[in-house]
Amino acid sequence: MTTIKTVSQYLWRKRTSILSLVLIVLILHMTVTPPKAHAIIPGLDTAAIVAALGTIQSVLDSVIGGALRTMNGILAGVQNVMNAIMSFFNEIVYPRAAIARAQGLVGQIMGIYNSIRGVMNLQVNSATLANPMSLEALILSKNAGSIGGVPAAYSQVYQTVPTPSQASSQMRELIDMTDAQAQAAMKRSMTIDQIAETTMDAADQVSAELAAAAPGTAPMVEASAVALLVRAHANTQAAMAELMRVRAISLANDSAALKMNAAHSDQARKTFSDALNRR
Repeated sequence: MTTIKTVSQYLWRKRTSILSLVLIVLILHMTVTPPKAHAIIPGLDTAAIVAALGTIQSVLDSVIGGALRTMNGILAGVQNVMNAIMSFFNEIVYPRAAIARAQGLVGQIMGIYNSIRGVMNLQVNSATLANPMSLEALILSKNAGSIGGVPAAYSQVYQTVPTPSQASSQMRELIDMTDAQAQAAMKRSMTIDQIAETTMDAADQVSAELAAAAPGTAPMVEASAVALLVRAHANTQAAMAELMRVRAISLANDSAALKMNAAHSDQARKTFSDALNRR
């Protein structure tokens, strides 16, 4: 029993070598003494080759073919999902017809902007004499950099503040304040004109970008347009504030004139009363 067990253990350890040797012997036997009935070329067992090829084909069909069919099914499913997503974007999120209509609307708006720009650029100069023409050209220049020339041009047309010998201190202060506000309004109008011109340029750029913007980038251009609109409203409020200041100065001048008339009337009454008392 011990001998048999030892032999069994030896054969189990050498099983790989023994199987290899057996396979080599079988291959040599098939090569040396091939079956005559199946040999087309001497020494070549076509039946064995056909059987091997059949086995390979079977493995390919059952293992690799199944995996390929599974992959094809998965790819077809992925393609269907991608087609559904593209249809959703083309028909719901970014419908091409709606995009085309929006781009056409942008073109129409750009035409309106161009018309507005043409109206804004109309020449409205009306002065005919030298000094008024110089002042008018200055305040209609749409150039805030020319503000420094307003005081001199204004003085040429509206004269300077009277000297103390020419008017009372109250009258001189009233004139000075009126001149100051008038010049401030002229200067502010020059800055507002330049801001309006710049805003129109920016609006043209935004419109051009919207006309060519891809659907994904349109919201960013719209955000720029909204910011530009907010700035335009702020400029409008600044212009309105300037108009309110001009109106306030006008009311103040009227009030000052009434006060001065009242003071003159009181002084006249006192003078007349003193004259009567002397009699």
